[in-house]
Amino acid sequence: MNLLWENVPFLLKGAYYTLLVTVVSMFFGLIIGLVVAIARLKGNKPIRWLARAYVSIIRGTPLLVQIFIVYYGLVDYGVTLGPLTAAYVALSINVGAYLSETFRGAIQSIAKGQTEAAYATGMTPWQTMRRIILPQAARIAIAPMGNTFIGMLKETALVSAITVTELLRSAQLLIAQYYVYMPFFLGIAAMYWVMSTVFSFILERIEKRLSRVY
Repeated sequence: MNLLWENVPFLLKGAYYTLLVTVVSMFFGLIIGLVVAIARLKGNKPIRWLARAYVSIIRGTPLLVQIFIVYYGLVDYGVTLGPLTAAYVALSINVGAYLSETFRGAIQSIAKGQTEAAYATGMTPWQTMRRIILPQAARIAIAPMGNTFIGMLKETALVSAITVTELLRSAQLLIAQYYVYMPFFLGIAAMYWVMSTVFSFILERIEKRLSRVY
């Protein structure tokens, strides 16, 4: 275990990139998910069809394949992305599809009477969505969003396949250097667990606060 402790700073750097990829991908995934959810609910027929096709394709194919398409496949068409940028793009697109279903379900769970009441007071559809529907939907969606966030934190390990030096890749580099497996694998497992536990606690606090507000 001495090797593990000696290399903790290197693994912490990998953990930093794990968190960076997770947070950036979730941020853009939230935007994508919200847009797609609204497109499926409020868009015209072609827009709804495109949104549905996007969700079906992304949810029906492995994330690792999506990462390879973004990083390696786009090169065939003259688009070359760095490993970190490719990770952001692939994971954002992936998590956006899952979050869109979360948002769609949360929005649909709001009673239609509230929308009708908002229209009766003179609100536009956009004002109704922004002031009435979305705040309540956010409270409903926070728990499944949290689960998606924790899942994304662990799925960032897949970007090690395109040489992003996140936590798993950092461990792999140390293993290649020292030819020792167990200490480094146990070490990063513990680090993933700590990060997941911390974020779960934070998300629970946010959920409780939103439940008091709304």
